[in-house]
Amino acid sequence: MLKGHQTWVFQNRPVIASTGVSGGPFEANSRLANDFDVLHEDLWMGQDSYEKAHRVLMEEALEKALEKGGLQKEKVQFLLAGDLINQITPSSMAARTMQIPYFGLFGACSTSMEGLALSSFIIDNAGADYILTGAGSHNSAVEKQFRYPTEYGGQKPPTAQWTVTGAGAALITKNDGTFKNPVTTSATIGKVVDMGLTDPFNMGGAMAPAAADTIQAHFRDMQIEPNYYDLIVTGDLGKIGQEATYEVLTKSGLQIDREKFQDCGLLLYKEDQPVQAGGSGAGCSATVLYGHLLNRMRNGEFKRILVVATGALLSPLTFQQKESIPCIAHAVSIEMQGEKG
Repeated sequence: MLKGHQTWVFQNRPVIASTGVSGGPFEANSRLANDFDVLHEDLWMGQDSYEKAHRVLMEEALEKALEKGGLQKEKVQFLLAGDLINQITPSSMAARTMQIPYFGLFGACSTSMEGLALSSFIIDNAGADYILTGAGSHNSAVEKQFRYPTEYGGQKPPTAQWTVTGAGAALITKNDGTFKNPVTTSATIGKVVDMGLTDPFNMGGAMAPAAADTIQAHFRDMQIEPNYYDLIVTGDLGKIGQEATYEVLTKSGLQIDREKFQDCGLLLYKEDQPVQAGGSGAGCSATVLYGHLLNRMRNGEFKRILVVATGALLSPLTFQQKESIPCIAHAVSIEMQGEKG
């Protein structure tokens, strides 16, 4: 059901039945390492290219979600997934392995919530019984495409962020009232916002206006206050983007408890890990949500959270043609539900 101008309300409250999260060696040393299902000791993961290793991450996350959900892949109607590499090749190659009817998505680092929103909409309207959705990134593959190969050893400014090597996936299904699992309750679809920034080493600053725009739209459409949620978490704004977003929201009149406004890119890594302004990548919000945050919900720490994944829609081509950086953000609200009766 459409509410307001850009928000879907899921009347049947689709269930996040299970999740799978995979990560690389840097993530194995992160603050949230225990929330990953699979962790690798090296970036190659037994492959001969970083892009192929990226595919492995996607396959592992999807397979873990199925395994933990106790479901055979033949029961799944659709797979919705995406990443940052040219033509979302790692996701498409993972879809080749999975052999599930496939929608390839590209929303840059907002892809995780784009996939969750669309999956929930399809399930809510009886378009499927089971859907797999996921997103991922690989540090060395993404750095090679968008900046410099890691072997080059180029220095980065403090505004730069560290691309997460990881993938997160979720199995979404119909709600029959018997699941004691998180459910999706609404999704606000963002619009492209471009404030003219051109620096590829300041993604947080570029994405902040899009994050603020979607968050404002969510509360306007839903006609609720920010204190409705126990946590409002952005995808990968990092230190720079998160502070800018909070300032914009405060000036707009939205009063959000600062402690309840977090960022996945700041939650993931330890203080002594050299990630500059924080974590980023399509795998950032996917791994933190489908691992850490949903675990905290199941443990009773949160009853309601709003996840706002942010994405910078640039490419090597647009950068070479001196285009500015268009950005987008999608928000999905997730709530815990008890057993029926």
